[in-house]
Amino acid sequence: MDRFLRIAIPTMFAGIALGLLYAVFSASSKTSNRDPVAKLAVGTLIKLDTSDKGQPAPTAAFVDADGNSIRLQDFEGQTLLINFWATWCGPCEREMPSLAALETSRGDADFKVIAISVDSPDDVDYAKQRLDQLSGGVLDFYTLMDGPEGWDAVYDMGAGGGFPTTILYDRSGLKVAKLEGEADWASYEAVALIDLLKEN
Repeated sequence: MDRFLRIAIPTMFAGIALGLLYAVFSASSKTSNRDPVAKLAVGTLIKLDTSDKGQPAPTAAFVDADGNSIRLQDFEGQTLLINFWATWCGPCEREMPSLAALETSRGDADFKVIAISVDSPDDVDYAKQRLDQLSGGVLDFYTLMDGPEGWDAVYDMGAGGGFPTTILYDRSGLKVAKLEGEADWASYEAVALIDLLKEN
């Protein structure tokens, strides 16, 4: 029995030590190889989803405040934050001031926030007025095209899971990430995310 214990106990401790070393090595190698965008999925951006990263921007059209047909390709060379929102959506309205703050602090020739209202055509005038109030006039108004094809922009960008939904595209027109639900877009991690995308 003593001989068994003299062999078993050191073997057990060696196994535990090897297991701990493996766990530490695995954790450190995963962290170092992680996508830099995914590393910013903290705080209010915890639900940031990069699983569709690299998909090209769809060509589905939406409409600007003057009724002109717009596509994401019209913003070529800019990093884009697309936010689908509605006046009947409380979380959408709550996050709009932070989107305006992000546009104010980072909006330029390299970055733009595009807020697309999914309100019904009957409510477009009210949605324009509400966006102006919520954003302090900072954000431009966009809405869906009339008819069922208007929702193509929503579904083609992957925003069919509810509102608000925010989708990010890099300057090459490739999808970077999606976030379903409300977020604080004026937070440190959100600003750091936009700065990262503008640099690349």
